[in-house]
Amino acid sequence: MKKLTFKSENISKLYNRKLILEKVSFSLNEGTSFAVTGKNGSGKSTLIKILCGVLSPSKGTVEFSVEGVTVPYPDYYPHIGLVSPYLNMYEEFSAEENLTFIAKVRNLGSESVKRAEMLLMEFGIYDHRMKEVKNYSSGMKQRLKYCAALLHEPEVLVLDEPSSNLDQYGIEAVRKFMKLQKQHGILIFATNDKDDLEYADTIYSVENGKA
Repeated sequence: MKKLTFKSENISKLYNRKLILEKVSFSLNEGTSFAVTGKNGSGKSTLIKILCGVLSPSKGTVEFSVEGVTVPYPDYYPHIGLVSPYLNMYEEFSAEENLTFIAKVRNLGSESVKRAEMLLMEFGIYDHRMKEVKNYSSGMKQRLKYCAALLHEPEVLVLDEPSSNLDQYGIEAVRKFMKLQKQHGILIFATNDKDDLEYADTIYSVENGKA
């Protein structure tokens, strides 16, 4: 297992002069899972976006290091896998084409083909891999997002509402990979589902922008 550190220091975020997050700080190491909870509108998704570099904080920093060497933003993108409601796959592509494209962008090489097949089978959409994503149900699209996020075996897996739009089969597949992620990396997720919280080593509650 690699030595990993992922931390935020005094993260704050303002939207139209309204304070969404204030001085959020934490530090994580490999083999840990970290859950963010809070009421709707409390800033959970905003924090997730900042941690992944989708949004910039108004103040504060996010730092990621591997084996004691800091990986500067945005160079830590290749180390992160993100699943969230606001990210979409290419609707005109099939699942297989989506994953092939992502593998090329990430320069994963030919070994990614077998991993893609494994993930499609694990998430129950292998038999639909040649269909255009626009013909998928919302649950199938969500499963495909997991395949995409896990394709490069990320050191840090970040999930916004892990069980959203999933049936029991999909939820069980997600939780299997949540457990696996804790074994070799860092798992961060935002949720209000009490069942999801069983997979958290640390629970961080955000209420009205504050921890």
